Amino acid sequence: MELDKAARPAQARVIGVKSWLAYAGVLALAVLLFFVALPLAFHWNEMAAAGVLGASALVVGYQFLQVRSVQLYYDDVGVWVVSGVLPWAKGVQGVKWRDMDDATYVNGFVSWATRSYTVRIGHRFTKESEIVLHHIARGRQAVETINAIHQQMIRSGAVD
Repeated sequence: MELDKAARPAQARVIGVKSWLAYAGVLALAVLLFFVALPLAFHWNEMAAAGVLGASALVVGYQFLQVRSVQLYYDDVGVWVVSGVLPWAKGVQGVKWRDMDDATYVNGFVSWATRSYTVRIGHRFTKESEIVLHHIARGRQAVETINAIHQQMIRSGAVD
């Protein structure tokens, strides 16, 4: 999924998106709504079932698009996360290279088996500005890329 030109600079490279495991929650929600709530609504009356069907389709569709909208990318200024579906909910959060502490990922059996990692990009001055993303596909490679670029910038004197 490509971002629109206004959301990120042309030289930006996307290095992380949500993994299939993030979509498992959306699937569980869909099963709950369509195979539990909808049949229960049919027992009540058909109008209630139509309402549950419409609301369920909207909620599941929105959740799917919300998961799909998350992208981790970097450019010459820093590392950024863009997410959001609705115009008033779209946003970008980031850490500039000069303010970055380090990038890490959480490793464990489930992460290793599913290749879905929790990624943390630390801010060296404040914890409130760091990026924490769960269920990132190939998060380990994204962290390695970020740390390599950051080290290269430090060695070249581009960042302090």
